[in-house]
Amino acid sequence: MKGRAILKAALKGENNAGRPPIWVMRQAGRYLPEYRSLKEKYSFVEMVRTPDLASEVTLQPLRRFSLDAAIMFSDILVIPEAMGQEYTFRPAGGIEMKQKIRSEACINALNSDDIAERLSYVGETLKILRKELGEDYGLLGFCGSPWTLACYMIEGGSAHGFPTTMEWAQKSPKSFSALLEKITDALEQYILLQAECGIDALQIFDSWQALCPDQNLWNWSLKWIDRLVKSSPDTLPIIVYANSSLARLKIISQTGCNAIGVHHHVDLKEARRELPGNLTLQGNLAPEIMETDAISVKNETETLLTDMKDDPAHIMNLGHGIRPNAKIECMQALVDSTINFGSS
Repeated sequence: MKGRAILKAALKGENNAGRPPIWVMRQAGRYLPEYRSLKEKYSFVEMVRTPDLASEVTLQPLRRFSLDAAIMFSDILVIPEAMGQEYTFRPAGGIEMKQKIRSEACINALNSDDIAERLSYVGETLKILRKELGEDYGLLGFCGSPWTLACYMIEGGSAHGFPTTMEWAQKSPKSFSALLEKITDALEQYILLQAECGIDALQIFDSWQALCPDQNLWNWSLKWIDRLVKSSPDTLPIIVYANSSLARLKIISQTGCNAIGVHHHVDLKEARRELPGNLTLQGNLAPEIMETDAISVKNETETLLTDMKDDPAHIMNLGHGIRPNAKIECMQALVDSTINFGSS
């Protein structure tokens, strides 16, 4: 079976290839010298907005490693930008929005219409990739969750604990809900654009879900993800990723998503026992292991794969995005161990 077919089978809970498909969150990044070379010439935002560059960055990991799928090179913040709130990155690291959403007037000024047209460069990137990848590789799209995007949009970028967002959500639930509604409207159009351009699955990153108190989890976060899942094409599998406990993963599964990305702090075997059998689980090797050595990665990978042996609904991945200090030899060991698992 080719990579695309293995990925599709796993997302249906029907993978009998003898090993899970493998892709790695945040595949492109500073651990690849070819990416660093491009970054010396172009800014991150320039690469995202230029289809030839974005597709090149997407393909770089596949030229080095025998992965089964590519995740498009982009950013979750293309949605706020398309709605009228531009973004950049601070020199020392972290997101910087050019303005902050701090009032109902700011919400009203956001434009959630014609998102496909405003993000046509993403569509062009995906069309290039679909043609390049053919049947050999799956193609994954993604977006941020409404809650996570709202955090950045209100704070104006990265912020510890997102205190302004938390206060607004608690004290002014009606206007906060209006913001989430508008973001969700834009995301529905964006997901449809990606589906029409050939992605095989879409991952929703609910990166800051852990900030939601239990009593607000559904109304602040999962209610909107539930809407995105239900409004997406029936043929498009949806993966939801959040740094969540097993108890919360059970609630996430109620959105009707096809798969859940499991953080490395959760025991994957226990998650399989506790979550619905038809739910695909993705993960969940600790990303820190990629900064050690090839033997350690091989051992940890084989242990995880043995735990999930014969599971037809498992996608091999890290439990978080790959980090800048990851070593190429460790990535190679992860891929080789997965590809060769069960072949001897």
